[in-house]
Amino acid sequence: MSKRDYYDVLGVSKGASADEIKKAYRKKAKELHPDRNSDNPEAEAQFKEANEAYEVLKDAEKKAAYDRFGHAAFEGGMGGGQRPGGFGGGGGDFSSAFSDVFDDLFGDFMGGQRGRQRATRGSDLRYNLRVTLEEAYSGIHKTINVPTSVACSACEGTGAEGGVEPTTCPTCSGMGKVRAQQGFFTVERTCPTCSGMGQIIKNPCKACGGAGRVEKDRALSVNIPAGVETGTRIRLAGEGEAGMRGGPQGDLYIFVEVAPHELFERDGVNLYCRVPVSMSTAALGGAIEVPTIDGGRGRVQIPAGSQSGRQMRLRGKGMPPLRGGGHGDMFIELAVETPVNLTSRQKEILKEFDALSEDNNPESKTFFSSVKSFWDSMKG
Repeated sequence: MSKRDYYDVLGVSKGASADEIKKAYRKKAKELHPDRNSDNPEAEAQFKEANEAYEVLKDAEKKAAYDRFGHAAFEGGMGGGQRPGGFGGGGGDFSSAFSDVFDDLFGDFMGGQRGRQRATRGSDLRYNLRVTLEEAYSGIHKTINVPTSVACSACEGTGAEGGVEPTTCPTCSGMGKVRAQQGFFTVERTCPTCSGMGQIIKNPCKACGGAGRVEKDRALSVNIPAGVETGTRIRLAGEGEAGMRGGPQGDLYIFVEVAPHELFERDGVNLYCRVPVSMSTAALGGAIEVPTIDGGRGRVQIPAGSQSGRQMRLRGKGMPPLRGGGHGDMFIELAVETPVNLTSRQKEILKEFDALSEDNNPESKTFFSSVKSFWDSMKG
């Protein structure tokens, strides 16, 4: 059976460029691949035919010989009886074809790194930073010391003695992976010589042992914005660990924790402060001064007859929101104090007051009335 013209096999003209031939071959290889044509018994033969045609037409010298002599250029005395691409006689070798098409389809992606240093990005780091509520209110610049990996100054991050560039791994030719043929399939593994780096260092740097980085504490200035809360995360790009063999640095993530405050409790942008007031002030009313988070003082008017737990608001005296906007509010919760360590005279006055104020305690009167009704019902 006569062989088809290689140009017809790939569907290109005789004057097609190398890029056009490559593009046509890729299209054919994908269309005819046996894995996609399990129901087409002719696909394997057509697949091999396309690979054979491309092996000739992609090589300038072989293409020139084919253009001049046709198939005879690779037969008999002119070609030694071996067909291009490892197809001998008339049967061909499918595993060789699969390896060839794998190279051509994916070589640009996997082989594009040949001869280049396979540097790896450094790891991201986490730093836990505790700030006071006052610092969270106003914002602050802090200097922190971060233990991390930095680029080795002795080898300039290359990992090689004297800063010499690493050489391409001879085992994998810089790809970082090696292939082994197993039946119809090509198995790819990490290169054992360079451990997947694609390059080897003949004389590792003594300072870093060939890693291209060393451990060191770094002092960093961090801007903590006003309004941060516990759990706020701040990212410092490029301040993480140095990459292996000159690779880019990772990032540093600062996680903020706001310490508890002895006077204020926080809920979002609002602050809460429990303020003790005397029994007489709660009963008669009056003005008190309370502290505010900015270090100032706020004046609060206590209405007469105020009870424990009553809340009053100081607008705009809370926390600033992290992303801008008006401040929250501050809520004052009254805690009416019961006097202790009374003198005899004070006790007499309170007894007199209690005797005269029975009608002035409606809540107590209602409560004890309910208690009496409860006891009466239990007796019945």
